[in-house]
Amino acid sequence: MARPSTPLISRNSAAKAALAVIDEVGLSEFSLARVANRLGVRPPSLYHHFRDKDEVLEEVARLLLLKLPGMHANRLPYEERMVMLCVSARRSLLRHPKAALLMLHFFPRTLLLEAYDEVAADNPYPPEFHMAVLEATEKLTFGSALFAAAAKARNIPSMPAVNSEQYPMLARAIADNPFNEEELFAETVRLIFAGVAARYEQGLLGQPVAESNRLGLRRKRRARQTTRQARETE
Repeated sequence: MARPSTPLISRNSAAKAALAVIDEVGLSEFSLARVANRLGVRPPSLYHHFRDKDEVLEEVARLLLLKLPGMHANRLPYEERMVMLCVSARRSLLRHPKAALLMLHFFPRTLLLEAYDEVAADNPYPPEFHMAVLEATEKLTFGSALFAAAAKARNIPSMPAVNSEQYPMLARAIADNPFNEEELFAETVRLIFAGVAARYEQGLLGQPVAESNRLGLRRKRRARQTTRQARETE
């Protein structure tokens, strides 16, 4: 039998088929046989493109992060471009919650060195800040995505119901939160960059943080609690 003039599958088509299989059955039930069946080929055909199952999964992990926006995609300030990049990465993983756990096996740094170099090149702060920024944004983004993806894959809320009598302060924090889940994540990234700016401006890189003491926030919080309790007893 003559061979087809063009290959029946490619690395990209196989990775997309593998992602579809994971979306359907999850990583625990994933197999190359299922991928081959979806592609309409025999399993050995996959070994023309991949050494083993792990290499297929690594390509799926790469596929999840393939279409992230570049740092020069718009004219927003550096910080907001980073927020957009982090939100996009998180959103991409949450589109495929059953596959998101691949980030624990195939680390983003291995897959995204070129993107990380672009982020460092675009960072307006001195180089000694760059690794702290990469570390903070990477861990926050992928940690948040993995927590949210695990909840989504199991069809449970990312924050369980909270008994306001048992956990009054947490319940109030949840009630007073003005953001949806993605907006809250974006705001946490902004908090990182507000901190970077403050550390740079004050020359405090590597020093302990005690800003809440300086601002008297604990004293103000006690005053608010006293006022609230007085109103509740009226």
